[in-house]
Amino acid sequence: MFDRLGRTPARRELGNMSYAAIRIFKSWNNAISAVGLAPNRSHDHRMYKRSKTKANDGHLCDSISESIIDNWLYKNKIKHSRNVSYPDTNHLADWGIDNNKTFIEYFGLAKDSPRYDRSIKEKIKICKKHKIKLIDIYPKDLYKTSNFINKLRFLKSSKRQ
Repeated sequence: MFDRLGRTPARRELGNMSYAAIRIFKSWNNAISAVGLAPNRSHDHRMYKRSKTKANDGHLCDSISESIIDNWLYKNKIKHSRNVSYPDTNHLADWGIDNNKTFIEYFGLAKDSPRYDRSIKEKIKICKKHKIKLIDIYPKDLYKTSNFINKLRFLKSSKRQ
């Protein structure tokens, strides 16, 4: 799995196989460490331990999850910009496409803090006000590949470059 992904797999990506590893090693991170890989951050602590990563196109991303999305956009030849300003605010969108008529946001910290959740609501309102299409991606979408692909499928069919 590591060879295919190019990173440490998340427990949820392995489905039932992860349960066997947890039974044997007492935790997913123990199992990952036993095979010589670096454990992913736990859900409870992800807000405090960011790991900057570089996507295949050279974009700096705030997390492995963001780099997965950026790499998908790059692989599918979808022209995109990182950290695009929302109109009339200090908010930044993770990606802008289609001359910033569409924003893609990875809301990886949703439900981790009230402040972050308020920011999500503000961004949604700004997009509605300015008629910007918002593609919102959450961890549950990203780690169930079919959800992730379905949210971005229309981009692939139009091949923006």
